[in-house]
Amino acid sequence: MRFNRKGLSDKQLVDFYKVLLLPRLIEDKMLVSLRQGKISKWFSGYGQEAISVGAALALEEDEFILPMHRNLGMFTTRNIPLNRLFSQFLGKENGFTKGRDRSFHFGTIEHHIVGMISHLGPQMGIADGIALATKLSGEKKATLVITGDGGASEGDFHEAVNVAAVWGLPVIFLVENNQWGLSTPSNEQFKFKSFVYKAIGYGIKGKSIDGNNILEVYDAVKTIAEEIRKTPGPYILECRTFRMRGHEEASGTKYYPAGLQDKWARKDPVDNYRAFLMNKGILMPEENEKITENIKQQINEALNDALAEPAVVFDEVKEKSDLFTPFSFQLKEPENQVRNELRFVDAITQGLHEAMKAYPKLILMGQDIAEYGGVFKVTEGFVKEYGKERVRNTPLCESAIVGAALGLSIKGFKAVMEMQFADFVTEGFNQIVNNLAKIHWRWGQNADVVVRMPTGAGVGAGPFHSQSNEAWFTHTAGLKVVYPAFPADAKGLLISAIEEPNPVMFFEHKGLYRSVRGEVPEGYYNIPIGKGKRIREGKELSVITYGAGVHWTLEFMEGREEIGIDLIDLRSLQPLDEELIFESVRRTGKVIVLQEDVLFGGIASDISSIITENCFEYLDAPVKRIGSLDTAVPFAATLEEGYLAKSKLAEAIEAILAY
Repeated sequence: MRFNRKGLSDKQLVDFYKVLLLPRLIEDKMLVSLRQGKISKWFSGYGQEAISVGAALALEEDEFILPMHRNLGMFTTRNIPLNRLFSQFLGKENGFTKGRDRSFHFGTIEHHIVGMISHLGPQMGIADGIALATKLSGEKKATLVITGDGGASEGDFHEAVNVAAVWGLPVIFLVENNQWGLSTPSNEQFKFKSFVYKAIGYGIKGKSIDGNNILEVYDAVKTIAEEIRKTPGPYILECRTFRMRGHEEASGTKYYPAGLQDKWARKDPVDNYRAFLMNKGILMPEENEKITENIKQQINEALNDALAEPAVVFDEVKEKSDLFTPFSFQLKEPENQVRNELRFVDAITQGLHEAMKAYPKLILMGQDIAEYGGVFKVTEGFVKEYGKERVRNTPLCESAIVGAALGLSIKGFKAVMEMQFADFVTEGFNQIVNNLAKIHWRWGQNADVVVRMPTGAGVGAGPFHSQSNEAWFTHTAGLKVVYPAFPADAKGLLISAIEEPNPVMFFEHKGLYRSVRGEVPEGYYNIPIGKGKRIREGKELSVITYGAGVHWTLEFMEGREEIGIDLIDLRSLQPLDEELIFESVRRTGKVIVLQEDVLFGGIASDISSIITENCFEYLDAPVKRIGSLDTAVPFAATLEEGYLAKSKLAEAIEAILAY
């Protein structure tokens, strides 16, 4: 192995060695700790340290790194306190996730590191968002994100690289090509010879280097970072290496062909670099011994400190309170009493305008939302007013854009991402339920992201443009879910959702966009999330619903004023206004919970259970749920009409009143 020092001083070369040796000696200690049962799992980067250390050394300290589970050297090179690192491995309170997650599944903004989740790919979209924020702010910074050769098979890799290429983002996509997935060799993962060919396909630059040579890694990353700071654009850097141990220790390495590990052992990054330094007289044996013993002592002291910490204690209140970034809602009433009659869709547009004016660091993203104005024309004219930097057309890649929205949040921006149709959220589902929803609970990072969800049936759009999928997200802890039924509420609640530093799924019923009108106050105002509204007051029957269900109920009530329906519009599904629900149930004693979603597994089931558990003694009849047919949404008008819960409403009301 040839080492080219390229002007580095002897002191720098020795300092590099110290930083390279540290993760290797931690590995040795962790493997012993694993056998002793002190830690439960270990993902080894043994033999890959030169990549982590060389790349981290090459970047500026305030440039973000998004590592994977074999990049211990990136965490140590960024000088994360070892006792906290070991607390993280041990599941202690002093760890970055307070015992809620393991190994390297954490981040620390102080050290400009954003860790991974287990899905091997979503961090790449986040890197896009961080890089976009630096570009918009004129910071001239590089962002580096790691993936493995196996993880590069994920769709997230394609989406993130493609977005970075289209938007000219200063991201280094560093591929640790260690030749294997868990037990799957590279020739069963892909057919190309080098990841440089991937770069060519995206119209960007690429390079392949020896990932076991710390000086080569350092020089490559340093050179690329300097280039993309001046001329932003992504770069694929392949680092050829080998995973000496199992995917994780329990997996073993029996699947490796005989002799393969011996071949790569001769290319060990630590042994070869040490030999280079000694052969050049830069490092003396006695100095090496002193360095080694000093590092071992630091490791032992830090590990003992972590082991001495008490086991983490379960606190239900704390577990729940850590789901969201603390936020003190400040009610803002309309500044004047001028009200204009607007369609539902126009109220959404007004809400976005008010937020764009109030928050200069708010970015809108979505397919066709710029010059075209979106398929529903919600953002028509926004490019002219706010520019294409803030109103961004995106490629067809929901996962990368939700990830980018989170990356923007990490850098202090706000983001509203439009799902063209709520049905398409499946393409970005992982980012929402595993990144947005869990990131604050895991390591305290807020996700200042709103995902707009044009939803609902009744417009003849068929099974892939009509689903009501709000229950997917009310089920996921860490998300707020808002679903207005009237124009004034839509505007005020959208502003509130954007004010929130937490992730909000904002559902907008397509069927209401141009069919429902109402008086909407001018200017900036908000409405508290989590507060429902009584639409009609009655004492015979509570109808608890949201979205189109509110209008179906109002339509039923026309000409039936003699029926005392207490109509509750939930407006927010997570959190729920439970007190308003209970007050209505105590008032009437009979309840219908109406949803457009299919009946089984919808939010109506949970609301019914909550009512039964808390208001059973007030009930004069069983709680009745109404939902749509447990099928997909059909296209033909007659089929869709029969499918929808609306068709069952009148019969259900008459039946429960007669109970």
